[in-house]
Amino acid sequence: MYGRRTWSIRVRMTVIAGTVTAIICAIVTTLVLVEARGSATDSSRGQATAAALRLSYSLRRGSAPARLDPEGAVLVQVLDETRTVIAGTPGRVPVGRPLADFVPSQTRVYSTRRVCAPLRHRCLWVVGFRVFKPGGDWLIYAAVPIVPWYVSPGLLMFLASVSLLVILLGCLRAWATVDHTLAPVDAIRTELAEITAQQSGRRVTVPESRDEIRRLAEAANATLDRLDSALERQRSFTSDASHDLRSPIAAARAQIEEALLYPDDVDWPQTARGVLQTLERLQAIVTDLLQLARLDAAAWQEDETIDLGALVTIELARSDRTKRIVPHIQDGVTVRGDRLRLVRLLTNLLDNAERHAESRVDVVVSREDDTAVLEVVDDGAGVAEQNRDLVFQRFARLEDSKARDPAGTGLGLPIAREIARLHGGTLTIEDSERGARFVLRIPRFNDGRPAG
Repeated sequence: MYGRRTWSIRVRMTVIAGTVTAIICAIVTTLVLVEARGSATDSSRGQATAAALRLSYSLRRGSAPARLDPEGAVLVQVLDETRTVIAGTPGRVPVGRPLADFVPSQTRVYSTRRVCAPLRHRCLWVVGFRVFKPGGDWLIYAAVPIVPWYVSPGLLMFLASVSLLVILLGCLRAWATVDHTLAPVDAIRTELAEITAQQSGRRVTVPESRDEIRRLAEAANATLDRLDSALERQRSFTSDASHDLRSPIAAARAQIEEALLYPDDVDWPQTARGVLQTLERLQAIVTDLLQLARLDAAAWQEDETIDLGALVTIELARSDRTKRIVPHIQDGVTVRGDRLRLVRLLTNLLDNAERHAESRVDVVVSREDDTAVLEVVDDGAGVAEQNRDLVFQRFARLEDSKARDPAGTGLGLPIAREIARLHGGTLTIEDSERGARFVLRIPRFNDGRPAG
């Protein structure tokens, strides 16, 4: 969605690290509190039980002491056989009111309960002991406060402080790590931002470490290499196109200016024919340039299944050639593609072969495994091996080609190769016994499906 704000990677990774650290701290804090509460509960209950046992021993030896001061937070009470409170912890238990109302059974010496009354502001854990007396059993109640979930405010504050400190350190560490990791990325971004079309020769610095950042820098440099190549081809194409467009325009202008200087001595029909020929050459160049522009833009028509042999047979039958064309057609060689563009490719190859052939051009359609092959072979002088890639460059023309066809545009073979590329194939010049042998290879189809 446009306009949506997103956090930077540093912020996101820091938040994630802080969240994970907070979860871990919460788990650890919970475990510590559970363990501390269990230990505190066991300790306080042990103190209550010990105080009750000591008091029970004292009662068996005589009467209850008038003052009961057990250790810690233990509360004790002594009840006689009539369940009347006769002694208790002074100042901390209700006067005359028992701590609990349960009585250990006859079969047990003691029992325990959780009691939340009469001290309503907090609950108590109470242990009750039955003490034998001749006149009836007495009861001893020893109680301790229930340990809260947080054990104590001091422990909770300590754990919270430690957790916050750990979370802060985790966030700072995550920020520093991400910042250090992204520093080379920022450097690459800065260098890429400084590279322009005028400074396209620059490359980003490749770090020494062999990690993802290094691969990113290498990929960026590879992309810049391809862009440089594309820019160089564009500059070369623009220069060649400007030169080839300027030449016919200059020729036509010169003819007209000369005719205007001597209007009475000029054969105007002949001048008009000369200018028309120049305009036809200019039109041919513009038409080829438009065709190349469409191919570069990949303006593709709907695919169809094409019998390559039938396409060649039909095109050879409908066109008149000055040289003898000898077809060698293998049946059942089908491909998928744009019929009109394949016709244009074949026409360009035939035009080139006819221009350089002595008397004969052979056209071969065959299949090699999953590949459809179209060969156009002439019996001319051929193309030197060092020039086999040059002839496919735009506006590139060899001296022999210029001598045979001065009006050529130098765009026919580049257009043919681009059509082959768009069909997923290749167009190359291969060795032959005599002349030039142009070979087109594109994927073969069988009944509308890839062969094999």
